[in-house]
Amino acid sequence: MLDWSDYHKQLLATIGDIAKISPDTVRGYGTLSNAGAKTTQLSDKTRELIALAVAVTRQCDGCIAVHTDAAVKHGATREEIMETLSVTISVNAGAALVYSARVMDAYAAKTT
Repeated sequence: MLDWSDYHKQLLATIGDIAKISPDTVRGYGTLSNAGAKTTQLSDKTRELIALAVAVTRQCDGCIAVHTDAAVKHGATREEIMETLSVTISVNAGAALVYSARVMDAYAAKTT
């Protein structure tokens, strides 16, 4: 099992090294990452729950480490995280179903 706390620290240290080499890249990411928070239409917790859904969909361990930490700091409960993950699972299954229909359409186009 992954030690998520250790991984989170290691990830932040490596990103710090990247920032030394390419500060504009990391600064640009930071600007993009913080842009949504400036609108104040969603709570910090809601933004972090959405980020977790995207992290799972994109299969990004670093994103999971960072956004789980942030979600907890913003008061997300275990149950709220699980509900977020349930929606994520459902949407990903739905996307697989939709793309399965595309495969069948592609098959029909090639065989008729």
